[in-house]
Amino acid sequence: MASIIRVTREFTFEMAHVLRNYDGPCRNVHGHSYRLFVTISGTPVSNTDNPKNGMVIDFSELKNIVLGSIVNQFDHSVVVSADFDRDKMEMMTKTFGNTVVVSYQPTCENLVADFAERLRTRLPKGTTLHSLKLYETAKSYAEWFAADN
Repeated sequence: MASIIRVTREFTFEMAHVLRNYDGPCRNVHGHSYRLFVTISGTPVSNTDNPKNGMVIDFSELKNIVLGSIVNQFDHSVVVSADFDRDKMEMMTKTFGNTVVVSYQPTCENLVADFAERLRTRLPKGTTLHSLKLYETAKSYAEWFAADN
């Protein structure tokens, strides 16, 4: 029986957000340097004729999936909830350009759950999303585990 192996790749992106009705300074537009760790599990290919022999997933394939599903959309954007004040949202769109409107409060916790949903269906056959870890600051992060969901 082949072993189940987990592979992880790290991604970085810059993103601003604003938290509607928050009672602290994060109610103002502010940014973070995010670090996202994506961990995939599966059985390595066991076919000497296959160019991916010995791999769970080619790291470049994982990179393309995460870039296309998350990083290219969120990098250098400002993220706001759909229920944010319309006038302020229009001002942010005009000021910042790349404004991403989401259906949730854009906290680190909600972002990591959203990212998991974006990735789960895009992974190649034979692999599964094991976990995500999203650092919002150097010392603060949220985690998502498939086993919990």
